[in-house]
Amino acid sequence: MKKICCVVNSRANYARIKTVLSELKNRTDCELQIIVGASGLLFRYGDVAKIMRADGFEISREIYSVVEGNEPVVMAKTTGVALLDLASTFHDLKPDIVLTVADRHETLATAIAASYMNIPVVHTQGGEITGSIDESVRHACTKLSHLHFPATKKAYENILQMGEEENRIFLVGCPALDLINQENLNSLETIIQKYMGQTEFIKTNQYLLVLLHPDTQDHTKSGEEAQALLKSVESIGMPTIWLWPNVDSGTDLISKVLRTHKERKPNSKIFFVRNFSPEDFVVVLKNASCIVGNSSSGIREASLTGTPSVTIGSRQAGRETSENVITVREFESEKIAVAIKNQLQHGKFTPNYLYGNGNAGRRIAEILCTVNIDIEKRFVRRHA
Repeated sequence: MKKICCVVNSRANYARIKTVLSELKNRTDCELQIIVGASGLLFRYGDVAKIMRADGFEISREIYSVVEGNEPVVMAKTTGVALLDLASTFHDLKPDIVLTVADRHETLATAIAASYMNIPVVHTQGGEITGSIDESVRHACTKLSHLHFPATKKAYENILQMGEEENRIFLVGCPALDLINQENLNSLETIIQKYMGQTEFIKTNQYLLVLLHPDTQDHTKSGEEAQALLKSVESIGMPTIWLWPNVDSGTDLISKVLRTHKERKPNSKIFFVRNFSPEDFVVVLKNASCIVGNSSSGIREASLTGTPSVTIGSRQAGRETSENVITVREFESEKIAVAIKNQLQHGKFTPNYLYGNGNAGRRIAEILCTVNIDIEKRFVRRHA
């Protein structure tokens, strides 16, 4: 029986691998091991481990690796600490396969540790093009991995272009989209009551959803960018759900701006939320009038929900988008506000299947449990 170990390091990690975990958990031909680390263990970033346990998952190990601070050096150190702890943990758990997600610095630590220990590495969401250090990390993980599950056709082609063998690449879509069409999801009213303690916040079911993370390549401007976006959102005057930023360098600058706003304007229409469960998030996204910020959710999940999206800055530069996305390159309040108003005027878009049709989790689980993975890779030279 294969031991398949998945490393979850953040709320986004969990959302984009949850259906795979659920499928693996219910199979009888594999043993699922789960390691939770980094911001996934911290209360201020949503306490993902607690959510996972409530969802019925048994966590095999917890790894505390986050080095606090507002400088890029802490991301490098966090990667190093995670690498040390993951190597020891893999030595103890002895998995047959290690599954890692996307492009976090902890994802790189996972790929390095497992590959040096001759454990086959499986990577989801490789081959995508974006801004910031994330792209370099993503491509590095691709070269360290032995099996690939890209979300789009272009990503599939990019992995081929990187010299990977075709029989190691499976175009499956993004598992996060699987949640969108699930049955028995909570109603929006139930979710608002659960996370905000009241239902009066949204009387008309019209609201903005904001996700702003620091851009690690220009993290010193994170506070200014948060101020600009706040000004834009305030000028729109709609009820707004604003999710807390991730753990990357610059997050303290954003958090300070948000805390100051919350203290100075207690009657603001902006409501700040630490985290949603993956299922509740897709309901909030699906019902939002517009999603605004620099998270890939405004591109990836929003493509299938048809939610109008305003993507700001360079963090997602180069990522494939469907027609629901307007891109504003600079954090200029007036330009952002104009883009939001244009999207509000347009309304919902037709769902687009660019990132998959909601069946990725089952396909990935089936492949993981049945495929034989050779750790001896060969570079394939392809000519145009």
